[in-house]
Formats: sequence, C-alpha cells, structure tokens
Amino acid sequence: MLDLKFIRDNLETVKKGLKKRRFSDLSLVDKALSLDEDRKKLLLEVEKLRSERNQVAKEGKASKEGKRLKEELAEKEPRLSKIERELKETLYGIPNLPEKDVPEGPEENKKILRKEGEPTKFNFSPKDHLALGVNLGIINVEQASKVAGSRFAYLKGDGVLLELALVNFAFKKLIEEGFNPVFPPMLIKKEITDKLGYWHGGGNENYYFVRDYEKNGEGKEERELDLYLVGTGEHSVVPMHAGETLAGQDLPKKYAAFSSCFRRESGSYGKDTRGILRVHQFDKIEMVELVKPDDDEKEHEKLLKIAEGMMRDLGLPYQVVVLAAGDLGFPTAKTYDIETWLPGEGRYRETHSISTTTDYQARRLDIKYKDGDKSAYVHILNGTAFAIGRTIIAILENYQQEDGSVKVPGVLVPYVGKEVILPAKRS
Repeated sequence: MLDLKFIRDNLETVKKGLKKRRFSDLSLVDKALSLDEDRKKLLLEVEKLRSERNQVAKEGKASKEGKRLKEELAEKEPRLSKIERELKETLYGIPNLPEKDVPEGPEENKKILRKEGEPTKFNFSPKDHLALGVNLGIINVEQASKVAGSRFAYLKGDGVLLELALVNFAFKKLIEEGFNPVFPPMLIKKEITDKLGYWHGGGNENYYFVRDYEKNGEGKEERELDLYLVGTGEHSVVPMHAGETLAGQDLPKKYAAFSSCFRRESGSYGKDTRGILRVHQFDKIEMVELVKPDDDEKEHEKLLKIAEGMMRDLGLPYQVVVLAAGDLGFPTAKTYDIETWLPGEGRYRETHSISTTTDYQARRLDIKYKDGDKSAYVHILNGTAFAIGRTIIAILENYQQEDGSVKVPGVLVPYVGKEVILPAKRS
C-alpha cells in the first residue's frame, strides 16, 4: 500500500499517478487522509486515558475515578480499532503509482522498446502448436477434456522431456546468477492474497478457491481455513518473509521458484481456446527479488536481461514492451513484457512479465531491512524466467520442419537427449 505520509506530502502527484493508470475512485485518497486524522486524534485521547488509568492504579486512588476511565476506554478503544480497520481497507483499495516512464492510458498504449531477431520464415505453410503437438504425439487435449474438462492438456513423451529440459536449463542459468531455487506451496491463505494486493482491483474470480478445515493440536476443534491455488509462483514466494526485518547485507535476496499455476480464465470464454496457450493449469519458473530501494531499477533491468538472455539462447524472436499504466497489475509500478513470435498465429504473444512493485507489497506484508540504525521497507520485484507451456508453443512453432518434425534448440539438446522430435508412429 502507499505510505500515508507520502500521500499527505504529495497529494496532487498521487492523484495524477492514479489518473495515469485510469483509476477512477480518487475519493479513496481523501478518505484515507480524513480517516488518518480521525485516527490520530482518537489515538491521543486513548493514550491519555490509558496513562491516567495506569497512574490511578499506581497510586491506589478511589475506584470511582478508575471506573470512569475504564468506561471511557471501553467506548473509545473499539472506535479506534474500527477506524484503523477502515483506514487499512481504504489504503488497500488504492493501487500502486506507475513510474514516470510508464506510458499513460490503456493496454494499447504499450511502448515497444526493441525487437530481437526476425520473425521466422518458412518455405511451407507453418502449422500451429496444437497441430504440431498432436502429430508429434506430445500434446493431447481430447483425453484431458474427458478427464478434467476444457482448457487442460496432457503433455506426453518428448513433450515432457522438453519441459524438463527447460526447467533444468533455466535453473542452471539462474543458480549461476545467484538465485536460490525453491519449490513453493501451491496453496496460500486468503489473508496472504489480501496482503499481496493483486486482487483489490478485482480479478480474484480468476483464481481457484478452496475451503478447508484445520484442527487444533489435539485434533478437537475445527476452524475454517480459506485457501487459494497460486496463479503464479510469486504468490507464495513473495510473502515468505512476511513480518520479518532482514539484514541489509543479506540483500538482494533472490529466489527462482518452479510451480504449477492455476487460473480460471474467467471472462476469456472463446478466447485462445485452441491448444495450451490459455489453460487452467500450467507450469512456470518465476524469479523473485527483495532489494534495497536504491537497487530497484538496476535489479529490474537485470531481471529483464536474464530473461532476454535465455530467449536468445533458445533462438526465439521476440520484442520487449513497457506496459501502459492502465494495464498494470494493482500492486505494480512498472512492467516489461517479452512477447515472442508465434508463426502459427503470425504475431507476437506475451510469454514473460518482469515487474517491480516498489515498496507497495512490502508495506502490506511488513517486510523491512535494517542497515545500522536505518530501517526501511524492501522493494519487491518479480519476473518470468519461463512460462513452460508458452515457451514450448514458441519452440514447436519456430523450429518446425516441413515433414512435421521439430528441431530441438541447441542449448536444450543435452537435456532432451536428441536433436529432433519426430512425428509419432501411427499404428
């Protein structure tokens, strides 16, 4: 969430930033400031009453005075708690501010920064990934539909080897870059999702909700436990250090997380339904960093450089774009997307997002660092290393051959154990 002092001292800048990202409810900013004034006034009254009560107890004065103080506190403390809750929810409802170089406005205002490689050309009519995957015997959506419904797929045979190759290749690269590999939980508590801030602008209907019951240590009492399946690995990696103060010399903290991810894809009916581009379950390798504020921009650029380097290693044509402010995630201040050329569609499609949330998530999750006498909130960054399914799509479509076979990118050959994936034998 935004810092109240920053809002108060930079009110017009805050409102201008929110307008830039097309956030309409600017009244929340004024409401937060008003609630904070009420909170501070009431807090002074409560603290004065508590001090008087302690003094009365210490001096052993008549119970009449103690009773009066107790009654006043019984009336004012709940009011203070209510205002604090309302203030927190109001601040939670205000998104992060976009950075200065982020384009204003809606999705179509994104800015293309550069292109790497030329769109792949063929002397035959290229097929899309599903036609290729079926012919190779590595993708089966019909069997998955029978078992799990639409927007699921079986990845089989050499497709599995290709996924494992991408995972091993990525982890080798990321470990060399100082990332600590993690297999995180794939279920997170609802209160963690609230603190992450992704869904306060709407969108939680896109994620799978699970209600479980938790017993106490003796197994006697139950309580409801609301959980969500992660939509990306950062959902469970970012809050790993919630409530902690890290040593400044330990920053940046770098994590490379592999996880399955789950999304309902609400509102996308009829969109990208063919194949495995937009599915309910997919695997992903995510980079997460906790950094000092002064290192935010440098580390953001470094995450992008790492992701681009791996795409160049794979020999895939792509372009880098800066998302427009209106297309940013609720807690996000700036996002680079890598869009990879897909010959089967004849266009670039998003395969990576690399973002900074500045200190927005750290404030909600209470993640700080300490350097000597200085204590401050960390900045949190996240970035796609590989969205496995979409990377496989790009490999299949860009490396396809006229006979239906697909060449394996050179850097993956040692992991896959072959140079070419051949069409499946038909009985």
